[in-house]
Order: sequence, then C-alpha cells, then structure tokens
Amino acid sequence: MRYAEASYSGEGALERQPPIANSVLGMILFIMTELMFFAALISAFLIIKSTVGVWPPEGQPRLPVLVTAINSFFLLSSAVTLFFANRSYRQDAYGEKTLKLLRNTMYLGILFVAIQGFEWIRLLSYGLTMTSSQYGAFFYLIIGTHALHAVGAIVGLTWLYKLMKERRLKQQTFSAGQLFWYFVVGLWPILYVLVYLT
Repeated sequence: MRYAEASYSGEGALERQPPIANSVLGMILFIMTELMFFAALISAFLIIKSTVGVWPPEGQPRLPVLVTAINSFFLLSSAVTLFFANRSYRQDAYGEKTLKLLRNTMYLGILFVAIQGFEWIRLLSYGLTMTSSQYGAFFYLIIGTHALHAVGAIVGLTWLYKLMKERRLKQQTFSAGQLFWYFVVGLWPILYVLVYLT
C-alpha cells in the first residue's frame, strides 16, 4: 500500500499516513453505490418513458419547470458557499467567516428542500400522485429519493457546523461531508433535465 508521507511519533517510531483519509475514502465508496442506485432508477424511468406513446400522459399536471429552475440555483449556490467554507476553514478553521459560509450552505439547502416540498403539495392537490400514473410514480420515486439524500446531507452539514462551533471539526471530516453535499448538488441537474425537461 502506498503512503503519502511519513512522520515520526514521540517514541521515534515511523508513522505512515495514508494518501487518503478513511472518512473520505468511505464517503467515496458510499457515493459510488448511490450513483449505481440512481443509475438504476434513471434507466427504469427512461425505459418506461420510451415505451409510452405520450409523455407526460394527458390529464396529468405539468411539473413546475420555472420554479424548479430558480430553486436549482439555490442548490447550486450552496455548493459555491461550501467550497469557500472549506477554503476558509483551511486558513482560519473556527473563524466567524468559516461558520457563516457553512451556515449559509445549510440555509440554501433547507430553502431548496422547502420549496420542493411546497411544490409537491401543489402537485398532489392537482392530482399527481404515486398511483395516478407511471409519470407520477417515477417523479416521486426519483425526485423524492434525491430529496431524502438532500435532507440527510443537511443533517450532515448541521453536524459539521456543531463540531466546528465546538472546535472539534477535523479537516478529513469536513472533506467527507463536502463530498456528499457535492454529490447531492451534482446529481440534481441531471435529474432536473431528465425528469422536468424531457
């Protein structure tokens, strides 16, 4: 196994540092499994969609394309604030600027999920449900699964924020949380194009 660097402990014994932190490696492996899961959902969606004559089916409400595009901007912006939060963390780990950037990332994520939830309530009132059609079933399955990941990632960001406030946050933990948030953000444009625009 290769190691990035070596350092000496207090007793003079050589300590080897792995090239990638265990928490980051674990998150990468987890994200890879989630990518395969979403690939299966998207494949099933595209196969069903290609076998149906009219998509979306007549009589089903149309998805809120414009509102969701604006909402997408909030989610994409959260990736930018998180990038700068990590950059600020490297310079001043527990400074107010770092805390503020991480807090703004959390708020943008919460705003994204809240707007999405409001739109779902409207769609349900218009008759788009899991049982109304395959269109509705795939919409709630794919977009709902992404929303669950977003909520989980927000919980993770909240935990990072708590550790940062307590001055106990390690760089590798921050990086692992950042990777998961980037996964949630990076996956969304693909889902938006496939589900909302086609």
